[in-house]
Amino acid sequence: MHKKELAKRYLVFLVGLVFNAFGVAFVTDAALGTSPIAAIPYTLSLILPNLSMGTWVIIFNLALVLIQFAIEGKSAHKLQLLLEAGVTVLFGYGIDLSRFCLQAFRPDFYPLQLVSLLVGCCIIACGAYLEVVANVVMLAGDAFVNAIAKRIHRSYGGVRMVSDISMTVIAGVLCLLFLHELSGVREGTILSALLVGNLVKVLGKVSPHFGERLFGTC
Repeated sequence: MHKKELAKRYLVFLVGLVFNAFGVAFVTDAALGTSPIAAIPYTLSLILPNLSMGTWVIIFNLALVLIQFAIEGKSAHKLQLLLEAGVTVLFGYGIDLSRFCLQAFRPDFYPLQLVSLLVGCCIIACGAYLEVVANVVMLAGDAFVNAIAKRIHRSYGGVRMVSDISMTVIAGVLCLLFLHELSGVREGTILSALLVGNLVKVLGKVSPHFGERLFGTC
């Protein structure tokens, strides 16, 4: 891969990361529950508000990087893990910055909250699609699932579903134990889990050769 193409791929990835962070913030501030991968960090930020959501995202995802390293063992690509850790920091701060920019955005009318949730899911899907197209590094949550899938010889999609459900359940239990209500996990969490992946698939079908045209590899 030429240096120019590699630089372009990393640029596209960073744009996707910005979309992803802003989308997570948008979904969260719709106040119908955040996305599954952010459910535990968001819940922890509600339980221990002295640390921001973005900070908890960084802590949680760095923990996933360490678990991924333990799963992969000697086959682990240390440079890739370092890139994931760096991306995690950017992702967390990106969420905090996005939520700061969205301070005035606090919909309290349910239909508007629902529309905001759907818009946020579309933004996340666009970001995820760009990250897939870039094909240079994965977010820690995605790489963690991929490591488990390879280790137990199961499909990524199936393991991702179990992971999303597990994280949602854990976040829900934490909410009930410490907040006595499902503040961080609501219908929006379920909708986000169902919609984002399917929206990425739709984008892939609508423009199947986008990456080839973008990077001049066709």
